[in-house]
Amino acid sequence: MKAIRVIGAGLAGSEAALTLAKLGAKVILIDMKPESFTPAHHQPGYAELVCSNSFKSKQVHTAPGLQKAELGLLGSSLLDVAYRHAVPAGAALAVDRERFSEDVTNLLRNSANIELRQEEVHSLPDDDLLTIVATGPLTQGSLFADIQQRLSRPTLHFFDAAAPIVAGDSIDMSIAFRQSRYDKGSADYINCPFTKEEYERFYEALITAELAEVEGFDKEILFEGCMPVESMAKRGPDTLRFGPLKPVGLTSPHSTARPYAVVQLRMEDEYASMYNLVGFQTRLKFPEQNRVFCMIPGLQNAEFLRYGVMHRNSYISSAGELSSSFRLLSDSRYFFAGQITGLEGYLAAIASGHLAALNAFLANSGQEADFVLPPETINGQLSRYVSRGGDRDFQPMNANFGLLPPLNERKRNKQERGKQLAERSIDSLKVYLAERNKSV
Repeated sequence: MKAIRVIGAGLAGSEAALTLAKLGAKVILIDMKPESFTPAHHQPGYAELVCSNSFKSKQVHTAPGLQKAELGLLGSSLLDVAYRHAVPAGAALAVDRERFSEDVTNLLRNSANIELRQEEVHSLPDDDLLTIVATGPLTQGSLFADIQQRLSRPTLHFFDAAAPIVAGDSIDMSIAFRQSRYDKGSADYINCPFTKEEYERFYEALITAELAEVEGFDKEILFEGCMPVESMAKRGPDTLRFGPLKPVGLTSPHSTARPYAVVQLRMEDEYASMYNLVGFQTRLKFPEQNRVFCMIPGLQNAEFLRYGVMHRNSYISSAGELSSSFRLLSDSRYFFAGQITGLEGYLAAIASGHLAALNAFLANSGQEADFVLPPETINGQLSRYVSRGGDRDFQPMNANFGLLPPLNERKRNKQERGKQLAERSIDSLKVYLAERNKSV
């Protein structure tokens, strides 16, 4: 059997390579690290988490929680690694991102079925090997141009941002306090409470702060899930207070007054030495980040270990270009996976890498049947989302219950509705996998 090529060792490419290797396929995994980096990458290892260290909620009655449950049933390698390097984050799955990347890198290097090649790919290989293109949303240069000329519609883009990280021992705990919202789980977050006057001064400084120049940023084409905090703030003074800075479910031990707004900080590493500012993706200039974010109570002496940055993300208008098996319709030698397909979020990248690998393995084995999950599943619907044809305005999509077919009986209680959707999804996936195993 011929080897299968994977281009890109981010989340999608790493998951694809490890999935294929577990199936017994020979894999050629190509990545330009550690000799070259995109504008958003800094670590030499593979599967680097750029924007955040959070894989979102673990609760199965939420869409991200259900997505994890589905990936667990599928046997995702990267999900296993994420749980191995989890750091306290309440109901969310957050990881020590350096250890996560190191572990994935070692798995790839130590697999007998994976041949790692360090090189920069400038065009899609024109041979008879099946290839999974997992080059990510920062695909650029001649490779970007080569992919684009193979598509019937233009490649699209939006701008994404990362939040700053501060040193844990620079946070003033005589002002800040530890608590998870509504005391769910252990006290894994550090909370910085504002009075009304403090918040108003901070808000004015934030919306008038100087922005960094971003190449190609002629207008704000932003993905709502990664919107810069200053862009969100400009929608109105209360937007942040009803969003990432909402003060509900938190009580400061330092004051009897209810906080007017609260900034939450989430642990970045297992030693609790680094914390990121939740919801504070930004394109402020570095000196401005230092000035404005040090106005947050408890962060007046904060040491910034990494400032927030913004970068351009590109994705193909997948509808009408890809099948639901992530295969390029115009050239069946190529599969695509990850955020370049227009799926948004870490879990969607992992899921698309896993599913593209399964479909590439079947095709490489001469089997015609595609591996497409049931429509009752989150990941099944995401794979269908990228393949739906027509001239609709294709936009990035992440996991949400709106993708799923409605329940026969509408439940008013959101949590109960989520539980029933999750039960239906898991049941349908178990049946699907059992049937697939019978046919092998």
